Amino acid sequence: MLKCSAFRQARFQSTNVHFYQNRQLELYATREAKRLSLRQLVFYGRFMSEERLIKSANYVRTELPVRIAHRIRDLQDLPYTVVMQEGVAKVYELYWSAFEKFRKFPQIETLEDNERFCSFLRTLLDEHAVVIPNLSLGLSLASPHLPPDQLDAFMRRMLVSRISRRVLAEHHIALSDFFAGRSHGPSKEERHVGIIYPGLNVEKSVRRCTALLHQLTHDSECPNSLNVRWPEVVIEGHTSTQFAYIREHLEYIIFELLKNAMQATIAKHGHKSDPPSILVTLVTAPDNIGMRISDQGGGLVNSQIHLPSDLFSFSHVRNASRLEQDNLGPLRTASTSPTGMRATVDELVSRWKDEWRQQEDGTPLKNDPELESGVGRHPRLGIGLAMSNIFARYFGGSLELVSLDGWGTDVYLRLPKLGTNLEGIEV
Repeated sequence: MLKCSAFRQARFQSTNVHFYQNRQLELYATREAKRLSLRQLVFYGRFMSEERLIKSANYVRTELPVRIAHRIRDLQDLPYTVVMQEGVAKVYELYWSAFEKFRKFPQIETLEDNERFCSFLRTLLDEHAVVIPNLSLGLSLASPHLPPDQLDAFMRRMLVSRISRRVLAEHHIALSDFFAGRSHGPSKEERHVGIIYPGLNVEKSVRRCTALLHQLTHDSECPNSLNVRWPEVVIEGHTSTQFAYIREHLEYIIFELLKNAMQATIAKHGHKSDPPSILVTLVTAPDNIGMRISDQGGGLVNSQIHLPSDLFSFSHVRNASRLEQDNLGPLRTASTSPTGMRATVDELVSRWKDEWRQQEDGTPLKNDPELESGVGRHPRLGIGLAMSNIFARYFGGSLELVSLDGWGTDVYLRLPKLGTNLEGIEV
């Protein structure tokens, strides 16, 4: 089977310049990534000074090209037919360009240098917003050419590494904004260090996501929503649970899980005046926090999914929906859109509203029971659960789906509590 080295020879001609670039890639790819923990990020960012801010900038400047180099090597090791798939080549170009830009960015020595560096990071973050849909599209199309285990392992490395780079970049930008007086932070109880909330209240995050979903279902833009009573969310257990975490990551997971639970409940129980509630149980232990989300939406297993964990897979062998046009179409749209996919709650809400507007413009509902009942289904990129699983595993947590076929689903989320787990990136 042809490897990507053929692609490299075709894409990069044997000029002295490209030979030099390849030597540089090898140099960076031999270095080991310096993995960090949440506690390290909080401790360093809590006592910020000009010297520490500049040191943080140079760490990000030198660390990110190492992490990118490892992922370029991953792409180069793929079979040629995979690399040439729609979307994958685009990611390769983006990564190579970012690697060269980081490698050539000069050392940061002053606050003015850091401002230029932060502007550079923001630009790259925007440019790379299309990475997730392009990767997902390309690997879905390439699914017949890769064994499921190999495909899923590759996607896990790519996505976890992507999360890690965005965390480092966004955390440094947030620290820089705070040091420059551009961000004063929210209320005392919502105090954060960079993008990390040392005392993140889990119940409040659940209620925030619940309120967003209920607000969406009563939005005037949602077709037929006034005819539907959406299930309530009941929270029990250790409701005072707090821990250090990235709120954006936690709330993406919670929003996605609650959205799925609500959609399944409405799809099964139709227009009942009092649909079954969704139960969220919070538990705190010495080393981790746990969350169970239970619904009565009928379960997960169907003709396309044989095991609940297959919903985390990017392979059509385990999840046949990967090659359906209902998934590939939205992925193509997202992969060519400048906004791409950032995997945030704000983005999920925005996409959902966009779909409602399209329906109100006359787009047929295609006899979809979820849409007809007013659920206003999230556009089927088909990667929400997979991304939730990646987010959960980033700092050593886990996400498990238990389907009680004919009745409902229990979802178990476990996240480390002490902030001492290192990033789960693989080199």
